[in-house]
Amino acid sequence: MNLLELTDFGLYCPPADIFIDPWRPVAKAVITHAHADHARRGMGHYLAHDQSKEVMKLRLGKDIQLQTIGYGETLQLNGVTLSLHPAGHIPGSAQVRLEHQGKVAVISGDYKVEDDGLSTSFEPIKCHEFVSECTFGMPIYDWQPQAAVFHQINSWWESNAAQGLNSIIFAYSLGKAQRVLQHLQPEIGPVFVHVVIANTNEALASDGLILPEATRVNQDLPKSAYKGALIIAPPAVMNSPWMTKFSPYRTASCSGWMNVRGIRKRSSLDQGFVLSDHADWKGLIEAITATDAEKVYLTHGSTAIFGKFLQEEKGIDAVALETLFGEEEKE
Repeated sequence: MNLLELTDFGLYCPPADIFIDPWRPVAKAVITHAHADHARRGMGHYLAHDQSKEVMKLRLGKDIQLQTIGYGETLQLNGVTLSLHPAGHIPGSAQVRLEHQGKVAVISGDYKVEDDGLSTSFEPIKCHEFVSECTFGMPIYDWQPQAAVFHQINSWWESNAAQGLNSIIFAYSLGKAQRVLQHLQPEIGPVFVHVVIANTNEALASDGLILPEATRVNQDLPKSAYKGALIIAPPAVMNSPWMTKFSPYRTASCSGWMNVRGIRKRSSLDQGFVLSDHADWKGLIEAITATDAEKVYLTHGSTAIFGKFLQEEKGIDAVALETLFGEEEKE
């Protein structure tokens, strides 16, 4: 019996009778993290990390049947030992380790290897089979250290404020928004967050995450309250009437896709900061090499290019899987 199989419902572990990040309703689902392409509605029972508890209820409904465990804690499921380990992607993100009859498989979900100062850092796990994303699996994706990126962000904000302009940064409401908030220099000016991000912050705080204070954007606040401010908003409100209250302003986006100049131009942004919660080319190689895996399954991204590199340059048996992962998250 295989430890992992790809089915029409998602990745399945037959001996444990569980699915990992399934995209159709199943009885028992193990969730690597709470982004919408991995944590979907309709599962009979969910298992996730402790720090995903309240944010999953916020996104999927308070009445979901949800069990959470800590990193390194083990469960026995029909002879399969299951444990969760840090993925470093966002707060509460986890790799799923499955061990059965001497064979170990690890499903990484989404991950990054740089310590972001917010999420629990990625932990390499030795295994026989490793399921890896490769969202940015091309050599052109080579991230700067985040300290350099946040220096750019804070300098941009400070320059805008000096010119009498407000600053709007677009960042995914779960993970990226909190990462940006964590590394801002509050002495530059006031910090505001969109209601979706404010609600997410409150859910994460309930799960023990300590974040800097930020004011929820409120229709009742006078326009003068936003003078020199930095406002963190989800990408869904870009170019929407919601932004008029902050005029005059400059806009920016924080994403690995800002590495591609054409995307920045098409988005009509004033600035693009290359900041990703996914591993870059070197990070993917580092993570996969550290597992000593004999076989690697690539779930989404540049699977053909990266798979060929692993086979020809690293001698690793790499197989691309057709999955529904890859939509960063729907706001």
